[in-house]
Parts: sequence; C-alpha cells; structure tokens
Amino acid sequence: MSKFAAIVGIAVGAFAFATGAGRTAALLPEFAPHPAVGWVATPGPFIPPPSGAGPVPPLDPRHGSPNAGFIERGVQPTFEMGDPDAPILQSWAKEQVRARNEAIIAGKPGFTRQASCWPNGTPAFLLYPQQPVFFVQSPKEVLMIWQGDHQIRHVYLNTQHSRNPKPSWYGESVGHYEGDTLIVDTIGISDKSLVDNFGTPHTAQLHTVERYRMSDDRMQLEVKLHVEDPGAFTTPWDAMQRYRRVEPGVADRRRAANDFLSATADAGPMLESSCAENPHGLFDAPGTLPIPKADKPDF
Repeated sequence: MSKFAAIVGIAVGAFAFATGAGRTAALLPEFAPHPAVGWVATPGPFIPPPSGAGPVPPLDPRHGSPNAGFIERGVQPTFEMGDPDAPILQSWAKEQVRARNEAIIAGKPGFTRQASCWPNGTPAFLLYPQQPVFFVQSPKEVLMIWQGDHQIRHVYLNTQHSRNPKPSWYGESVGHYEGDTLIVDTIGISDKSLVDNFGTPHTAQLHTVERYRMSDDRMQLEVKLHVEDPGAFTTPWDAMQRYRRVEPGVADRRRAANDFLSATADAGPMLESSCAENPHGLFDAPGTLPIPKADKPDF
C-alpha cells in the first residue's frame, strides 16, 4: 500500500463531520462512509437543467464522445465539440468555441487541458472522466480528490471568502451544509482554465455554486451547478452532473471493465496515478498546454 493511499484511508475513516450550532453529525451527509467509497462521473458534457438557461450543448448530439463513452456505452470516442451559437455565450466566447471546432473539423486533435496533465479548473472538475472522486470530510474542510492525477479541491467550511483571493485553478471554495446537501461557493478561478470540455472560456468574474446531494439509497450523487460570469456569458445558467458510487463488493459496478476504477481493500481508498510521468504526446493540439515539468526536485 502506498503512503498516500494509507494516509487518505485513515483520514476518510477517522474524520468526524463538522457541525453547526445546535446541529448533530448524524444530520450531515457522509460522502465517504468507508475509505474505499468513490464516485464516478457521468461521461460527456454537463447535463442541462429541466428548464431555464443551461450550459453550452454539444454541436451535434450524435457526434463527440470522450473515452469514457466507450466504457459506458461502447460508442466510438471522438473529440467533443460545443455549439458556438449557444445563447448563453457572448460574441468573443462564441468565436473561441467556434475556432476550436474548426480546428477539429480540419483534422487537428481537440484534447482537453486534463489530457496534458493540467488541472481542469472549476467547474470543469465535475467533468473529470472514468476514475473516481474521493471525499475527505473534516470539521473545517472538505477535500475532493480525483484519482486520475490526484487533483485536489479544498472547500473551507463555515467561513467567508477572502477579500481579494489570488486566482488559482480551482479558485477559493467556501462551503456549508444545509441538511443533507453540501453547498460550495467558488470565486477567484484563474481565467487560464476552461468551463467545460468544449473550450468554453470565462473571465476573472466567474462565480460558481455547487450543491452536492446523495440519492436516498446513497448509490448516486447529484451535483446542481449554478454559474455566473457577466464577462463571458449573457445570463447566469445552470447545469447538473451525476455520479455513481463505486466500492468493492458493495456498489454495483455495471461492467467488469470498470473494476480498475475503484480501489480494493488491500490497496486502500485510491490507486496511485501520476499523469505527468507518462509519455504523452498531444501533437501540438490547439488550446492545450505543455506537460508540466519540474526544474528542480520538490524535496
């Protein structure tokens, strides 16, 4: 067992939940009732809301499926393209989405930032594919850890935003519980990140609110997303993401091909994965960044 897996396993199993005044831990959701419980996102773009303004939709619903689509549905993976004429997009944002589509149609690859080992940012963290997200809940903080490259979001509980947060990939997230729901409010998101896998841009004014709630049987996790950015969008909009629970011997993993997504009792709560150590070659794809390299050892 790796030290990282052991530490996270102990943390998930040992932390008690935060409680507000007059509240008990029993009222709060347990996203990690066991160290091996993870949550795998529905592959593909954000799910539109039942009504009202929604996210940028696919350019053609029949075209564009990430690699996870092959595992889940057996469809041919292709680069996803968004509709540049989506009504939520301001003119400059439409042109950026359109330029990416034209490059893909011309035969150039349309890899996401995650493919070149850079953080997806917020809210695109919700679109991390194939491998599970693990939660660590403590009285003062919630960690969300994507197994694929151990990308970590920090959510600080029951506190206010900084007056002038320094922009970062995942921004500054503060949160609180309302009954069985974790509410996460994020600002200070670097405009180097993208909103989704269609190349949708944003400005420094981006503000997101996420609501995390499990289904009654605790086998599904739904996240309701609210997005505001008057610099990139014509209106606030909403979206959803759904996750299914993975846990060896407990949660139903529908295909044997998915067995590698969740850890085992012997391995700990998650598998080790280091993206930048792999021999990636992204063919100078437009919109991607060079694979991160360290000039000197960290320790």
